[in-house]
Amino acid sequence: MPQTLITNATLVNEGRTFASDLLIENGRIARIDPQITAPAGATVVDASGLHLLPGFIDDQVHFRDPGAPHKGSIRSESRAALAGGVTSFMDMPNTNPTTTDQAALEAKHATARRDAAANWGFYLGASNTNIDDVRSVDTKLACGVKVFMGASTGNMLVDDEKVLSHIFRDCPLVVITHCEYSPMIDENVARARAEYGDEIPVTLHPSLRSAEACYASSEMAVGLAKEHGTRLHVLHISTARELELFAPGPMEGKQITAETCIHFLHFTDADFATLGNLVKCNPAIKTAADRAGLLKGIAEGRIDILATDHAPHTAEEKAQANYFKSPAGLPLVQEVLQASLDLVHQGHFDLETLVTKSMHNPAIRFDVRERGFLREGYWADLVLVDLAGETKVTRERCRYHIGWTPFEGRTLKGRVASTWVNGVMAFDGEEVIEHGAAMALEYDRNSL
Repeated sequence: MPQTLITNATLVNEGRTFASDLLIENGRIARIDPQITAPAGATVVDASGLHLLPGFIDDQVHFRDPGAPHKGSIRSESRAALAGGVTSFMDMPNTNPTTTDQAALEAKHATARRDAAANWGFYLGASNTNIDDVRSVDTKLACGVKVFMGASTGNMLVDDEKVLSHIFRDCPLVVITHCEYSPMIDENVARARAEYGDEIPVTLHPSLRSAEACYASSEMAVGLAKEHGTRLHVLHISTARELELFAPGPMEGKQITAETCIHFLHFTDADFATLGNLVKCNPAIKTAADRAGLLKGIAEGRIDILATDHAPHTAEEKAQANYFKSPAGLPLVQEVLQASLDLVHQGHFDLETLVTKSMHNPAIRFDVRERGFLREGYWADLVLVDLAGETKVTRERCRYHIGWTPFEGRTLKGRVASTWVNGVMAFDGEEVIEHGAAMALEYDRNSL
């Protein structure tokens, strides 16, 4: 592979921001030094005025492969992700068929080897009937085990308390959870049906999938993890109250960690009045006070990871007026880094914190080998960003298979100038470049 020298960059890594050059050889970071002489034949990239970050590791995506090619695929969505600075993704198991056994995991890896433009990882999904698959999961093939402790797509709701206890006791990998308490949601929906029939307005979505339902389920998950010593990661925290369940401070050494998503930091329940189903997701986007609490939680370290929960649906599906027919989920990977940089510009957290939450911590939490940091010897998953630039989000520039984004019409402060995957430029700031360099994530799990 050709050598690449990135010069005059401002690197952001492990709590430091500093000027340096960076040399890429054989797909890896060969050297980080303020003054590097370009080797003969090397490609030289002048990064003056730009910040060089590790690639974004999105540990929570739904790329719809297999089973829903009209919504998206590993091929289409991984290419959109590159434009958002995402160099590695971890895909959820509620596909069709569900990823609930070894054969399904292997099939997804085969698809990714053929189609993925970013590095990939896949979760095994838990169900009420596959505890033996959870216990025997190949720890080199799965990034973690997903438990839906709330309604889910497919037959993946785990509501048998005995099975839940066994999963938390016996799972050899990090358990990640979707936490919403279904009985409470069902009661809320029944009351709404009594008043509105089938004409429930989408503006009620945050109250139907309520803050109380989120807290009850998250509290149960944390309690089970404490009881069994489980390594637990709670996904897409949407309420300020849930944060009391999680310890503040750096993530290293924590048994129980938490995550929020970029849409909870940019939208509130007030946006349902104008965007309607386009911002309908599960858990629901909550109040402005919840948004403020989540932003505070990032600063305090109660929230350890920032991701997307990218979940595309077609515009036609979203346009259905019936509350129960319009699906929940938003496409987000193309805008995630730019939207995060916008929050940096707003003063909610600094660039070093963003890199910790979206690059370093996912690698640490899931034992990802040699990624997530700017370190000599690590794979060169990199993104150059222009903090002074802007990203005007338009439908014409949308790379999702479904062709729409909830950020349409917004101007985000910050621009992705280029993205590298394993030392190869995969996005040049305008176009995605076919590169063939993506590979499966590897994990340091010798003790498992």
